[in-house]
Amino acid sequence: MKNKERRVGTVSRGIRCPIIRENDDLAAIVTQSVIEASEYEEFELHDRDVIAMTESIVARAQGNYATVQDIAEDVKNKLGGNTIGVIFPILSRNRFAICLKGIAMGAKKIVLMLSYPSDEVGNELVSLDKIDEAGINPYSDILDEKKYRELFGENKHEFTGVDYVAYYKELIEECGAEAEIIFANQAKAILNYADHIINCDIHTRARTKRILLANGAKVVCGLDEILNAPVNGSGCNERYGLLGSNKSTEDKIKLFPRECRDLVLDIQERILKATGKHVEVMVYGDGAFKDPKGKIWELADPVVSPAFTDGLIGTPNELKLKYLADNDFKDLSGEELKKAISESIKHKDGNLVGNMASQGTTPRQITDLIGSLCDLTSGSGDKGTPVVLVQGYFDNYTN
Repeated sequence: MKNKERRVGTVSRGIRCPIIRENDDLAAIVTQSVIEASEYEEFELHDRDVIAMTESIVARAQGNYATVQDIAEDVKNKLGGNTIGVIFPILSRNRFAICLKGIAMGAKKIVLMLSYPSDEVGNELVSLDKIDEAGINPYSDILDEKKYRELFGENKHEFTGVDYVAYYKELIEECGAEAEIIFANQAKAILNYADHIINCDIHTRARTKRILLANGAKVVCGLDEILNAPVNGSGCNERYGLLGSNKSTEDKIKLFPRECRDLVLDIQERILKATGKHVEVMVYGDGAFKDPKGKIWELADPVVSPAFTDGLIGTPNELKLKYLADNDFKDLSGEELKKAISESIKHKDGNLVGNMASQGTTPRQITDLIGSLCDLTSGSGDKGTPVVLVQGYFDNYTN
């Protein structure tokens, strides 16, 4: 009898879990949920399977919350409480609006500088076609709100239907602060309006801060420096501050998880004791991918994964099968071709950087790739699967 040949590669499973509350034993819950799922659905765990959990349940179990009053107090203490320039925020009711509410409560005036035609992650304020028609150069031209309206009128977000210019202005004013809105893409443009600045960009924040300080700003705080320590016993994130936070209630915010390396190691150890299998474990937030229709880059978190076990360090080291088939072994077919490709994979170099046979493979961090897969698997709504089990990810054609 022939050996049964494997016909399935990578499998991603959403794992249903109880609703997580503050102070829950998350390591125990995740471990139990994965093991129970394997028993109920009749699949086995293997070495190098990946157990991933959303950052949301980690932060909730940690109780990592803060109020808009906590944000306001931190902003007032760090930036003086008078006129504050708030630059390069993303356009999001969930991600930024509640941060802006707290910031406005800690200031007398907010000069809000929006990048255009879109924010950092691709949310569009105005279309590029309208920019072209108006003869505007977004890299150099600075617009006030009146000029913006004259040129472009009202522009509602394609998916949410929100006019973020009006929405953010009203929010600031409702918090008791004066609001002025300008549109520019050069960070130093804000210095004509304020010298105490909060830069809200995520992935370009270090450069923005450097430019502002080099051009005379008196105080510059990134969002990563607001609530980077507790205020009146609040939650915080020592490394990322408000970055990666989400709206919890109308006056409360859930922060990105605090240090959680111990958590992933704990789950790894629990699974080993329970099953004898050495799995990898990670925490994931937004996936790192771009929507081709809305042009929105998903990654509004500061990183895809804030914590992971050591087996997830690095980038893939893979050969491109179609390259081998079309080039090295173009004269082979059938079992002969299969054997030749299998031998190439078995004897591939430990580092394929620069090797033509690896061109077209994805040179991204393993955690970013798996985190993106998990984000798509778990969804952001009502699936009820905040844990994802990925199996076979590290296998190749020869397994």
